[in-house]
Amino acid sequence: MDKKNTIIGALLIIAAFGSLYLGQKYAPPPPATPPPVSTAVVKSVDAATGAANVPGSPAAPGTGPAAFTAVAKDVSAAAVTTLENEYITVHFTNFGGAIRDVALRKFPAELGHPASYVFNAVHTDPMLAFVDFPGLDRNTGFELVSASATEVVYRAVFGAQLEVTRRYSLVATPDAKHDPYQIRNETTFRNLTDKPASLARFALSLGTAAPVSDTVYGQIVSTGYSDGNSQTFILRSKLDGGSGILGIGASETKSSLASPGPVAWASVDNQFFAGILTPDQPGAGLITNRVKLLPAAPDTQHTAYGLSGAAQFDLKPLAAHGEATLGLSFYVGPKEYRRLSNSDVFKADQDKVMQFGFFKFFSQLLLTLMTWVHKSLPNWGLAIIVTTLILKVVFLPFTLAASRSAKRMQKIQPEMQAVREKFKDNPQKLQAATMELFKQHKVNPLGGCIPILITMPFFFGFFQMLRSAAELRFSPFLWAPDLASADTVGHVFGLPINIMPILMGATMIIQMRLTPQPSVDNAQAKMLKFMPWIFTLFCYTFSCALALYSTVNGVFTIVQQLVINRMKDEGDVASPAGIAMEDAAALAGKPMKNVTPKKPKK
Repeated sequence: MDKKNTIIGALLIIAAFGSLYLGQKYAPPPPATPPPVSTAVVKSVDAATGAANVPGSPAAPGTGPAAFTAVAKDVSAAAVTTLENEYITVHFTNFGGAIRDVALRKFPAELGHPASYVFNAVHTDPMLAFVDFPGLDRNTGFELVSASATEVVYRAVFGAQLEVTRRYSLVATPDAKHDPYQIRNETTFRNLTDKPASLARFALSLGTAAPVSDTVYGQIVSTGYSDGNSQTFILRSKLDGGSGILGIGASETKSSLASPGPVAWASVDNQFFAGILTPDQPGAGLITNRVKLLPAAPDTQHTAYGLSGAAQFDLKPLAAHGEATLGLSFYVGPKEYRRLSNSDVFKADQDKVMQFGFFKFFSQLLLTLMTWVHKSLPNWGLAIIVTTLILKVVFLPFTLAASRSAKRMQKIQPEMQAVREKFKDNPQKLQAATMELFKQHKVNPLGGCIPILITMPFFFGFFQMLRSAAELRFSPFLWAPDLASADTVGHVFGLPINIMPILMGATMIIQMRLTPQPSVDNAQAKMLKFMPWIFTLFCYTFSCALALYSTVNGVFTIVQQLVINRMKDEGDVASPAGIAMEDAAALAGKPMKNVTPKKPKK
């Protein structure tokens, strides 16, 4: 019966995965969602009546057949001005008076090549450009007013009604109050008319985030914002749509998604890098657009898509010849927890852009500990090993207690089986006799779960940490050139050969054989033996750093278990099994005779 149920369960799992794959492959494409309508216009206000006169009408909503926003080409006649420091090179364009892209000088774009990674290299709009604002958007030529080593100023006039001045500055030498990846921007609006005027809601581009590679990790792209109390992140998968599992959870592909404010800060990011806009006054909302980065790629190629974001703002009405200034700080750089958690520079919750999730406490603790260890070691792989060993030593008392409990549980299995047979028709007396048996032998029935309950949050915390820790990107260790990706050394029949996950699986199998198994249930024993293989397949394509952590953890556990198995357990009751059985039977209200346990079968 057990074998039959196992076969049925395996077939059901295979059928579920097959249905998921075929459903996504042959599902009809969902209808497109049109992009939002822009409402960014200047309104002149009649001082007497308060009525607003709107010059022109907003364009009709787009009705394109594809559910995505197309990338835009830069104007060929655009003049580029550069500001730079030791960490970034910022390229400004006079068309839009905005930031065309930012090169991160400390981070190469490809492994083994010196060229820097460029954020917003392929984009829908320059960063901090006005979005869907005809007359001030990326197609508008701004006048370059001034340029120095640390500052650039642009100016444009909109409809002879509004003068817009955009001032950008970059610190040459960072200090405790200024981060080197942060750009300061102040946009001043000045009313050129004799009447009060108001500027309708407008949006500033956060840039376009592209996957850093074509792997599973590389598809982590999102936008996000904070309302001052909580954070919301929009993953690209929310706009991708899909057929779900057997039709459950199906959703349409969306070209854009609007999120209401207030917005204390807004971000667009991929796995390792982020653009974070922090305005001096809260924004009104966030718009997320699904962007097709490779126009020639088929629509079904998920790695061809990224996300762009735009933060919306409302300004108070301008008096006649009055002006208003929107100030903001714009961070473009790596997702480094120790940097983003610096409250002297960033808002208290901006480190949440790391998206550590439910296990954020463990992710933050592990990353902080690993960073501290790395200060004394030259390699991040060694830092992972030392961090793992520190955790194992800290949790050693819990592990030893659980191992002793497992050994005692294994030793009393014959007695437990006899108690089950004796009181199989009386659950109350069976429970009483079992608990007395545990008490006699000082067995904690939950003791074996303690190490799992303790280590699993750290495992998931480590996994979440590796998804966005820029420190590990392109960091080599032994044969692995990049700890943040799988350590593939070759391919056999098209399948990757990843060494570290194989070593991890081997340590789990050895550990399983060395650990006492208290259960005598044959089906459960088979399932436990099968788990290392399942776990290895599950983690096979994950990052080398995660497999390294699990492998070191497993090796330490194997050595620890070998020592424990040789240790004599002084705490167990040194008495014949029959005595414990008699005490258990007496507690259950049975006579002392006929309670001698059956001898286990050889």
